[in-house]
Amino acid sequence: VKSSVCCAEANMLYLEAPVGVGFSYCINTSNYVGVDDEITARDNLIFLQRWFVKFPEYKCRDLFVTGESYAGHYVPQLAQLILQFNKKEKLFNLKGILLGNPLLDFVTDFNSKAEFFWSHGLISDSTYEIFSSACNYSRYKSESFRGSVSPVCSGVMNQVNNEISMYIDKYDVTIDVCLSSILSQSNALTHLQVAEKLDVCVEDETTKYFNRVDVQKALHARLLGVTSWVSCSDNLHYKKLNFEESMIPVVGSLIRSGIRILVFSGDQDSVIPLTGTRTLLHGLANKLGLNTTTTYRAWFEGKQVGGWMQVYGNILSFATIRGASHKAPFSQPERSLVLFNAFLKGKPLPEEFRAIE
Repeated sequence: VKSSVCCAEANMLYLEAPVGVGFSYCINTSNYVGVDDEITARDNLIFLQRWFVKFPEYKCRDLFVTGESYAGHYVPQLAQLILQFNKKEKLFNLKGILLGNPLLDFVTDFNSKAEFFWSHGLISDSTYEIFSSACNYSRYKSESFRGSVSPVCSGVMNQVNNEISMYIDKYDVTIDVCLSSILSQSNALTHLQVAEKLDVCVEDETTKYFNRVDVQKALHARLLGVTSWVSCSDNLHYKKLNFEESMIPVVGSLIRSGIRILVFSGDQDSVIPLTGTRTLLHGLANKLGLNTTTTYRAWFEGKQVGGWMQVYGNILSFATIRGASHKAPFSQPERSLVLFNAFLKGKPLPEEFRAIE
């Protein structure tokens, strides 16, 4: 993090977790079975302990832990373990956590999908009604985790998926899809993109890139137990029932300990919609007795609105990133950087447009 001896905004350490994702591996492949939140949090803490032992010059730096999506579980639980460890030995200078489109509460987050789909015109009024009453998304996922989806939920999800169609990216409902990920390669691909648009085929291109021998050699990567790198594999067997555990009590305990928290949402994401996140944080603020210290307002990146934000008790913040996907820094990097820098410095997001230098 920025200090008197460092000119960068932050020194960033990327951790592939749990073991088995990315290019991380374990010689004992039995460790890929039965992985859960508790194991992941413990392993992450051990990694950080050993990293600071190896690089003690970073111990005095402010530490921020960040992540997206299911990191709504990983990050708060790691932060909780860090605070517990610090009671025995002060090693980590934890200042805050930053969560993007996070899964915080299974029921609220997943059931907000129905309103998001409907409000964006992706499903009909009648489908919205049955998706909210006959079988909501949290019930459907809960049944699927247990290997037995009821006929009513199967019927509702078929209707939802048929109306949305397979040609919509649920991580960003406004962009075109990469046809090569859905259909075989065709001439239509050459007409799919315009140079200035987001590269919607980046996942396909990333897979090809990471499977290049020269790239794997440069990264000192080992493919242990797998034949190729893929974005989603069945190599790791995670305990899916962990999804149903709410992280709101953990986030609340971090706030009580004085840890600053910023939760942001790419506003075009239907996987973890902003509406559920916003509802959860407002409810948590009320439970903790945190008054609104910055009222809901727009914030700016350059001359454009970057999104909207609200702050509770000068410790819990919520922000949207306008036009961003489930992975906001990928789809809106400039706006995400403004938000990131403001959080690290403890400064408010810009509230009026400024000239771009």
